Amino acid sequence: MKDGVALVLPEWLVVSSDTKTRLAAFAALVEKWNPAINLVSKTSMHTLWERHILDSAQLFVFASRDRRVWVDMGSGAGFPGLIIAILAAEAHPDLKVILIEADQRKASFLDQVIRTLELTTVLHRGRVETVGPFAADIVSARALAPLDRLCGLAIRHLADNGIAVFPKGAQADDELAVAQKRWKFTLTRHRSRTDASATILELKDITYV
Repeated sequence: MKDGVALVLPEWLVVSSDTKTRLAAFAALVEKWNPAINLVSKTSMHTLWERHILDSAQLFVFASRDRRVWVDMGSGAGFPGLIIAILAAEAHPDLKVILIEADQRKASFLDQVIRTLELTTVLHRGRVETVGPFAADIVSARALAPLDRLCGLAIRHLADNGIAVFPKGAQADDELAVAQKRWKFTLTRHRSRTDASATILELKDITYV
């Protein structure tokens, strides 16, 4: 991302020049803050655009016009929550994006991005288990916890007809097997656009077994 390297947009991500500028500004803030608070691993900084930003951006497809509240649990460096907020600023301005982050240093980073990019995103500093609930149309989490625990966190914040969207890696099947011992849900699997070994799990109607 340094030295003005272009952010190459894949065919499936069509955004305005203003949105692309915001994405570039976000990437620059991650680079600036990362040495101090380790937002992403040093080894993945050189693939920040592909591995983190685009990986998060692919989830925006779930933000249909009838969905108005998106809650991102354990937002960390803003993946996917801040990326969703940046894309929504022009493409879906009625979408309210809520970030939840308990780590105060990372929350300070999120707050800085929100103010710098002039986003309407709402940040809650606290644990997912204690803030809200928010009756969200969409709940997301990336690299936060195993699926079994995510189900328990998601039901607190989901509206009755809401969906949970969880990107998972090569261990997705193992996590599903564990989660299905405690939870019932309707599952749809989506192929990741950014990682052939990854999948996106879409869950709805989550209840205890």
